[in-house]
Amino acid sequence: MKNQVKLARVKVDLTQQQLADIVGITRQTVSLIEKGKYNPSLKLCLQICYAVNAKLDEIFWIEKEDFE
Repeated sequence: MKNQVKLARVKVDLTQQQLADIVGITRQTVSLIEKGKYNPSLKLCLQICYAVNAKLDEIFWIEKEDFE
């Protein structure tokens, strides 16, 4: 799934490891999420949003056309 995790993380000056520590996952999982190779749960999406001070739709929103 496409997302804006990396942009949001860099914007608040966090490393992958720092974000991972904040939300309780591994750095490797953060990397997979940023690459769109791992779809996080809604709970994890929200934790990431809180960590980078962003709204859910700013980071994880997918347009309807992208599903088709």
